[in-house]
Amino acid sequence: MTETKKNSKSLLKRRWTKFKSNKRGYYSLIIFSLLFILSLGAEFLSNDKPFLVIYNGDFYYPILKSYPETTFGGDFATEADYRDPYILEKITTNGNHAYFPPNPHDYASINPNLNVPVPSPPSSMNYLGTDDRGRDVLARLIYGFRLSVLFGFSLTFIGTLIGILAGSIQGYFGGRTDLFFQRFIEIWGSMPELYLLIIFSSIFRPSLLLLFVLLSMFGWMGLSDYVRAEFLKSRNLDYVMAAKAMGVGDGTIMFRHLLPNGMTPVITFLPFRMSGAILALTSLDFLGLGVPPPTPSLGELLAQGKSNIDAWWLSLSTFLVLVGTLILLIFIGEALRETFDPRKV
Repeated sequence: MTETKKNSKSLLKRRWTKFKSNKRGYYSLIIFSLLFILSLGAEFLSNDKPFLVIYNGDFYYPILKSYPETTFGGDFATEADYRDPYILEKITTNGNHAYFPPNPHDYASINPNLNVPVPSPPSSMNYLGTDDRGRDVLARLIYGFRLSVLFGFSLTFIGTLIGILAGSIQGYFGGRTDLFFQRFIEIWGSMPELYLLIIFSSIFRPSLLLLFVLLSMFGWMGLSDYVRAEFLKSRNLDYVMAAKAMGVGDGTIMFRHLLPNGMTPVITFLPFRMSGAILALTSLDFLGLGVPPPTPSLGELLAQGKSNIDAWWLSLSTFLVLVGTLILLIFIGEALRETFDPRKV
């Protein structure tokens, strides 16, 4: 057992060294990870509320907790509007301080101080301009990027689990089980996914959960074919037959012995599957079948750019974020594919 663990660690170390040798994929992973980690703290990067207020010697954290206006010397018991000049003067004078994020706009907040029609071009108030409702484009890009990546992660995770389970059952048992599953996949895969999304969007209120469920129903089939092929190839090997002869259970053989040896196609396809999930969400939002407003969405910004041709900042900024994200994921996927390629070990 100890020798097996040493061999496993040695293999992982060699693969990590090989992955790092692919500079394009390695630096793409670093850049993508850094951008994703920063986006997780989007509220501290772009928000119309200060992350810290020092008022009369006390500390307040408006991003984390709501405070009534009366806390800062206002007149109403409702939540303070930190863009109100009256409240802003209260928390920034007489020794008081307010510390706002680098971009002082939330994804849903509308800039009331614009002197030009919306969508307004980039300015000192809105670094990447505003959309056709007066909302800050940079804020919507930051929050939209986080939403897209988290959606891609979740959809990839669920699709991978279902694909591994279906493919392993097909490949391990074979025979009628495999035949039944293959006919089911053929029928299920022939269903018009886009039409189903349109039908369900007209019946139910569009939401991120509805999109996630519908896309999860179809996103596992491509991966299951690769897992099935790996199990079909390995199920009659000597060590599998020996394990069966010793009375080892099917589940143990499938997921402890066969699955680790068949994970290469699963791992190498993960970045590509994630990029596909992000692109699917963006496409549905562009067509108006995605998340409801005012949810930040890259697809919705692209749709606004299409409707407002003169507002080049809408299309260009969203295009750069979307294409940059997909390129990083593709480079990571190519590096993983070369790392796990047995012909290049």
